[in-house]
This record gives sequence, C-alpha cells and structure tokens, in this order.
Amino acid sequence: MKANILIIDDNQDIAQALQVLFTINNLQCALAYSPQDGLALLQQQHFDLVIQDMNFTADTTSGEEGMQLFNDVRQINPDIPIILITAWTHLETAVDLVKSGAADYLAKPWNDDKLLITVNNLLELNELQDQQRQRAKSKQNQQIQLEQQYNLCDMQFRSDAMLQLLQMATQVAAADVPILITGPNGSGKEKIAEVVQANSSCKNGPFIKVNVGALSQDLLEAELFGAEAGSYTGANKTRIGRFERANGGTLFLDEIGNLSMQGQAKLLRVLETGEFERIGGSQSIKVSVRIISATNTDIPKAIQSGNFREDLYYRLNVINLKLAPLNERKEDIFPLVDTLLQGKYQLSSASREVLLSHDWPGNIRELLNTIKRAQLLCVDGIITEQHLGIELIKTNKLGPKEDVTEQDVVTAIKSSSGVISDAAKSLGLSRSAFYRRMKKFDIKDV
Repeated sequence: MKANILIIDDNQDIAQALQVLFTINNLQCALAYSPQDGLALLQQQHFDLVIQDMNFTADTTSGEEGMQLFNDVRQINPDIPIILITAWTHLETAVDLVKSGAADYLAKPWNDDKLLITVNNLLELNELQDQQRQRAKSKQNQQIQLEQQYNLCDMQFRSDAMLQLLQMATQVAAADVPILITGPNGSGKEKIAEVVQANSSCKNGPFIKVNVGALSQDLLEAELFGAEAGSYTGANKTRIGRFERANGGTLFLDEIGNLSMQGQAKLLRVLETGEFERIGGSQSIKVSVRIISATNTDIPKAIQSGNFREDLYYRLNVINLKLAPLNERKEDIFPLVDTLLQGKYQLSSASREVLLSHDWPGNIRELLNTIKRAQLLCVDGIITEQHLGIELIKTNKLGPKEDVTEQDVVTAIKSSSGVISDAAKSLGLSRSAFYRRMKKFDIKDV
C-alpha cells in the first residue's frame, strides 16, 4: 500500500510541484491550500506524513500561522511526522518546533533528492513506530485480559518479561505441584508467590511464609514441624509448626538455597511422605500443603559443590518461575513508582532520567527505599534528582547524551511503551535525532 502524504501550502504551484515529485516516486499525495482544509482532510482520512508551510497570509513572515497549524495537527495526530517547509520564517521558530517534535525543516527552494531521502526515511521509521505501537497495544490488551481473569495482587508492571512470567504463574497456579521461584534479592519473589497462592485451588486456605535460611538448626525442626510440651527446655506447651498451620493452603519457603544439609534431609522426608511428627511426639501428622519455594542461589551450582541435595531440588523444582532483575525490565520502574507516589508527588524530568539510568543492584527493594527517601525530603511535591540520592556517572550537562548506544535506544523504547517522543526525551534527544539512531542501529523490532 502506497504511503499517503498531506501537503498544506497556500501556494498552489509549490503544492502541485511537490505532488508531481512524490507521484513519480510512487508516493500518494493529497493537497490542501489552507490550514483549515488541511486539518479537515487530516480528520477525514489516514495520512503517514504532513508537509506544511509556515506562512499562509500574504506579506506574513512571522511563522505564527505555521506554529498554530503544527499544534493543531499534533492535536489530531500526536505521532504523525511533520516536515516544515517555507521561504520566510525566523530560524528560532523552526528550531523551537523541531524541539517540540517536528521531524525536519527545509527551506524553499528545496533539493528534490534531499527531500525524498528525508521523506522516505521518515515514512520507514513511522511504519516501524506504528508496528511498535501495535505491539504495545497488544501487550496492554494481554495485561488487561490477565488482570480481568486472574488475581494479580495489585502488581504493577509494564515489561514483557513480567507479563510472560505472570502468564506462566497464573497458568500453573491451579496445578497442585511445587513451584520454585528464582531471582536476585529484592526482585519480588514473595509477591510472585502471593499471585500463585491467590489463583490456586487452595486460595481460601492459609498462606504461611517462613525464611528457612534464617533458621538455626535448633529452631528449624520445631519451627517447621512443631514440638510437644516438655520436649525441650522452655517448651511449656505444644507448639504448632508451619507445616501444620499451612494445612489446606500454601507454605512459602523463602531462601531455600541457604538451608543446611541436615535441614534439607528433614524437609525432603516430609515432601516425600506428607507426614511428620512433632518434636517429642510419636503420632504421625499428615497434611495437604502446596509448596512454593524461592531462592537467589544458583542451586545447580550448589548441587555440583555438594551444598544442596539434588533429590530435594527436583522435588521443589517441578515448575521454575525465573524472575528477572529490575535492570532487565526497567519498563516496570514507573508503574511501581507511580503506585508509591499516589498522585501526591511528581517526578522531574531529570529524576526520571536518573531512575532509568541507575542499575538497581538492590532491585525493587532498593527502588522502594529510594522513593520513600525522596518523599521524606521533598517539600514542594516535585521530586528532583537530589531527593533520590543516587550517584551516577554524569553525561554532558550542556546537551543530550552523545554516546547513545543501541541498548540505550532499545531500553528507552521499551520504557516508554513504544512512544518515540517519550523515548527521545528520556535520552535528551529530539525526535528526529532519535529516529536517526534507530536507523543507524537498524532497530525494527523491540
């Protein structure tokens, strides 16, 4: 299908000359000789690009009419590329409009070859952007469908990685099989466990959590399996263990990779038989418990080094949910932050750039603490980079980042859900400069 270009220029000779140029180069073209006619056409049909004059009244050179037309076009279609073309206007006006999102600025008389190259590049990049918007819309629809069908426990996310993880988590939640959640510290493993529990067949049962790696050998058995009164010094009454308390529900064993070898042996025995005795007791207790465990340990490596039982690993790891670190899903940063701010605070553009640039070694836990700190220090409702307290390697303060990499561009697009103008702003670039980098790195599918 041919691209469709709208030319808005009061000089009919110029408009028709452009139409001839584009037609012989296999580009479809429509003409409007006034801003009003151009805006009417734009509302009636689809166009891929607009070329507009800056002055429409005789003896007018201020460019104010062109600025108004530019803003009106943006109101109708915020994403359509706009090329400004005129013989008379102030340079400052053109620069301001390019900063506001105009794709390019050409002076009359124009160079046909240069104009065609510019138009074809913009049309190609606009097609890529349309594809990205479609993917973003598809992802948003999938997220809405997931939220309507399942209880996501108020999780805030935007990344593909988290969408896919939650799709898998909700899919396997109803199956009565053990699940192992792996991921770095502070990445939200417990929250994923809550989602699994909330959508399981035992969702109305108890959800008992225990950090098994933090339990000493003396406490482990009593904590997990309970103890009879008088079974050890200080046991004045019967103690109900976590397994027994979780009967009919879910037991979440956090930091399972730190469990001692002795503790692993005892846990394996219960998982194999479903039965245990309290310390000091002789009666077997049988429970029905869904096991979800979590760890930041590389368990296969721990198995090789003799620090984790392979048979226990296979008992726990029927389904593995791998949670990526926050620096691999930075699209999730602002949904999380917006939830914390609750509309009471706003982020400055510099602070937003800092949040995207930081590597987040502490993951979501670090992000939450950073925002809490900023809220305490902020007094006027605007959170600045100083409130965040994050030290970064600074880029050139006088202008946009010069060493923009392919990964910078990809991350910016993902973080802005495919909205190129927002992605460009996050890197301190104009929209046209951002397009050029997309072209340079041949970025077509994000």
